[in-house]
Amino acid sequence: MLYNVGPMQRKLCLTSWFLCIAVRLLGAPITLLSPDKRLNVAVDLKGKISYSVSVGGTPLLQDSYLQLDLANQHLGERPQLRKKTITAVNTTSQPVVPFSSSTVHNTYNLLRLDFKDDFSVEFRAYNDGVAYRFLTNKKDSVEISSEYVHLHFASPVETSYLETGSFKTAYEILYKRQPLQEVNREKMSVLPMLFATPRYKMLFSEADLYDYPGLFVKAVDGQTVTATFPKAPVQFGPDGDRSLRIVTEAPYLAKTTGKRSFPWRFLVLAEHDTQLAANQMVYKLSTPNQLKETSWIKPGQVTWEWWHNAYVYGVDFKSGYNQQTYKYYIDFASKSGIPYILMDEGWAKTTLNPFEPNPTIDLQELIAYGKSKNVKILLWFTWLAVENNPTVYETLEKWGIAGMKIDFMDRSDQWMVNYYTR
Repeated sequence: MLYNVGPMQRKLCLTSWFLCIAVRLLGAPITLLSPDKRLNVAVDLKGKISYSVSVGGTPLLQDSYLQLDLANQHLGERPQLRKKTITAVNTTSQPVVPFSSSTVHNTYNLLRLDFKDDFSVEFRAYNDGVAYRFLTNKKDSVEISSEYVHLHFASPVETSYLETGSFKTAYEILYKRQPLQEVNREKMSVLPMLFATPRYKMLFSEADLYDYPGLFVKAVDGQTVTATFPKAPVQFGPDGDRSLRIVTEAPYLAKTTGKRSFPWRFLVLAEHDTQLAANQMVYKLSTPNQLKETSWIKPGQVTWEWWHNAYVYGVDFKSGYNQQTYKYYIDFASKSGIPYILMDEGWAKTTLNPFEPNPTIDLQELIAYGKSKNVKILLWFTWLAVENNPTVYETLEKWGIAGMKIDFMDRSDQWMVNYYTR
């Protein structure tokens, strides 16, 4: 109540009161709930874009933040919100190659925040997880100098992770399991990475990765991790028969189109391990299949000789990478209803030449023999051999080969990610 004050003082008091209310409203977190209303995402825009996540009232993430740095802009620093929309989404789709189910239900609530400087951030709240991504609407190409992916857990967590000391990795690492506080700060983890409290498991990963480097994770303390990325390679040098050495790197992670969406960063939240195994978050977040014709894709089981070095026992011939052994694999596949055999490293005379088979085998005879048994052949190659011999696809089609296993990429910088999509 305004008593015993003059008109000017009353006007100043009312103006101050309305300003305080406006500041409080602008500073209030934006809330996004999951469809079942148990998962709560609170987005705060005071000075930066940060968010907290709770499930059933239990806080899991607190003051975690995100930022995308261009060569001359820091998207997410002192953000100025232009528009906010919340949309309920409920769709179904049929994967071309089903995994755990032939129909996927994609049900979530979407929060889209449009900011000054031609960028947006989208959050999705699922019953079993949360995800976000950046979108830019720039006219020209942009250089991404860094991306901040900062996760701060509400309490100390245990983690299961794949440790690597280099961005060059085959991803063939044994999982380590220990408190996050004890993780080596000088090394990194590849994705996915699992965090656990006594009640909840939180699986962190990414989806819809195109024209951008893969994300690696570094521990900061017992409750915090951050992201790191390989720089874009500029110049290469020789490095054996199956890789190239990066000689120089660009000062940025990626140079890419300015009008695009960036990869999703997500957490799957579960109370039981079985829920982690059943989740289809990567599929739900990824760009739908762009191929109009998919009838040529024939998924199926395969017999494979590599893990046991082409050794078979109880036979009347010498096993190895030879004609008799591969016919044995074809016979086994045929009897077992397996549509393919994979001839791994060893089928060719050299890893550098994808056109010359090992002299111990007659590839055309094996292809014909497999056809008579209703078994098709897949061949192994290094990515470098394929890159250096672009006509190999046409040659294999003429030979009657059903498919390829391309191996030893061992990198996830922007160049190599683009190699996957080529």
